Amino acid sequence: MDKAATKLDRIMMKAKREPKTRFTYVKYLLNEEYLYNCYQELEKGKAAGVDGRTVESYTQEEIRHEIREIIESMKRDQYKPQPIRRVWIPKESGTKRALGIPTVIDKIIQMGCGKIITAIWEPKFLSVSYGYRPGRDAHASLKQINHMIMGKPVNYVVEADIEGFFDHVNHVWMRRCLKEHIADPRFLNLITQMLKTEVSEDGRITKIEEGTPQGGIISPILANVYLHYVLDLWFEIREKKEITGYAQLVRYADDFVIGCQNKAEAEKVLNDIGKRFIQFGLKLSEEKTRIIEFGRFAQENRKRRKEKRETFDFLGFTHYCSQTIDGRYAVKVQTSRKRVKRSQQAMHTYLKENRSVPLKQLWEMVAMKLRGHYQYYGVSGNFEAIKIFHKKTRQMAFKWLNKRSQKRSYNWEQFTNFSMRHPLPQPKLYYAFYNTW
Repeated sequence: MDKAATKLDRIMMKAKREPKTRFTYVKYLLNEEYLYNCYQELEKGKAAGVDGRTVESYTQEEIRHEIREIIESMKRDQYKPQPIRRVWIPKESGTKRALGIPTVIDKIIQMGCGKIITAIWEPKFLSVSYGYRPGRDAHASLKQINHMIMGKPVNYVVEADIEGFFDHVNHVWMRRCLKEHIADPRFLNLITQMLKTEVSEDGRITKIEEGTPQGGIISPILANVYLHYVLDLWFEIREKKEITGYAQLVRYADDFVIGCQNKAEAEKVLNDIGKRFIQFGLKLSEEKTRIIEFGRFAQENRKRRKEKRETFDFLGFTHYCSQTIDGRYAVKVQTSRKRVKRSQQAMHTYLKENRSVPLKQLWEMVAMKLRGHYQYYGVSGNFEAIKIFHKKTRQMAFKWLNKRSQKRSYNWEQFTNFSMRHPLPQPKLYYAFYNTW
């Protein structure tokens, strides 16, 4: 076993065995072999940072030399991350989201530090948190929400959205959170330097006073640490003591929902969270945060009042109250409209931009994209949605295969015959969320 991995395992075991331990010396783990292993784990084919270098552009000798140089600079406390290259990604709303691209060397350091933080905090994180944690992915959180609403006295759901979370993490509070279990000042200074990394955009350099480096490898684990203290612990230890009915939080990274038994207490929880967030530099989105009537009796109550049933979106799925074939209550999900639109647009763009690629290669990539779509959206009750996506993909493929040249390549019958000889993956369900109560 890799020596560094063994040391990380020991740290994790100690953190689990001695919950109040503060680790006084962890920066020593950032040695050459450890950081070289981090380099090998970096994804290839990603955009370059401000230095123009990509992961695959380095030879083994070159990257080892760079790692040795950076270790020496860290020993002298002279390491300073290079500015992050900022690019803008379009959003469904028509606005754009900022994405930061660190250099390869800075990604290596971020990954190395992130692994250390994960080893220390993973045993401490609560069961309510999901996302960027081993065995606690999006499907696990969706299943937990299903079980909560189906099996507990949930009548209302607080659907919350943190406005620009990664842009507004307070650096002082972030450091205080980390100091709960890390007492190595040199390591903490290293994290502070990452948080304050400058941003390069159109030749201009901007200093960062708050937030975590968007696009940075270390950002997800820092987000989990921050919200562990700001939200998870506070909700479980303090907020629950002040309410009498059932209430449960389920958080995935910076997205979360809360199931509540009583409307008045749902309103109290939401109000208290808003006040709590202000203390830590965060803010709930007024537009995307709301309380809805949702649960076993919500559908009947709203039907009796002649009101339309309410739904909520979480991690790309719309949750709605329904029934099983034999008439029993069930919470079901389907791909949200925004995600349907985004997925179809992404496939359309890919086929349009790659229509000149050799057919075999193009078809293999389309097949791979379909499998990826099924593996995420192929959940209980969502078969019709992924079936439609399969159908739409075939229609778009037919359109763009016929635009590969001025001459029409296929009529529909020829395309169907080609598809039969080279079939695309059929829709398939991968995850079962539902319990039998």
